[in-house]
Amino acid sequence: MKISHHDIRLRTEAPIQIIDVTRQVKDLFTDSGIRNGICTVISRHTTACVNLNEQEPMLQRDMLTHLKRLVPRDGDYLHNENPVDGRDNAHSHLMGLFMNASETIPIVDGELVLGTWQSIFFIELDGPRPERRLTVHFMGTD
Repeated sequence: MKISHHDIRLRTEAPIQIIDVTRQVKDLFTDSGIRNGICTVISRHTTACVNLNEQEPMLQRDMLTHLKRLVPRDGDYLHNENPVDGRDNAHSHLMGLFMNASETIPIVDGELVLGTWQSIFFIELDGPRPERRLTVHFMGTD
């Protein structure tokens, strides 16, 4: 059994931002030498998520619009009355309820098993932030 563990560091520039990290994950995977197993990608934050979806600009705009409608920033949220880190970010935490902190991707015959239109996204819900981290963990056989 081989295990390979990595961090991807990101800087975000918008309150809600979708960042395609597929290339970074694939590059790390190539270096792992694993042929069969699993890849887990996990956000190290409660207000940032990981998602598999399509890399299409208009769809991404629709996603941002939907998230903003679903949980408006200016809602009357108790968490904002005494925020832990000084950020009015209850809406970010609530958006995160509808997303995943991690995704697991099978590895078969030296390939990440992603659908034709699937990309791996880091989704910032509480930006901008100078540094965010994704952990990428590969486990399997060579």
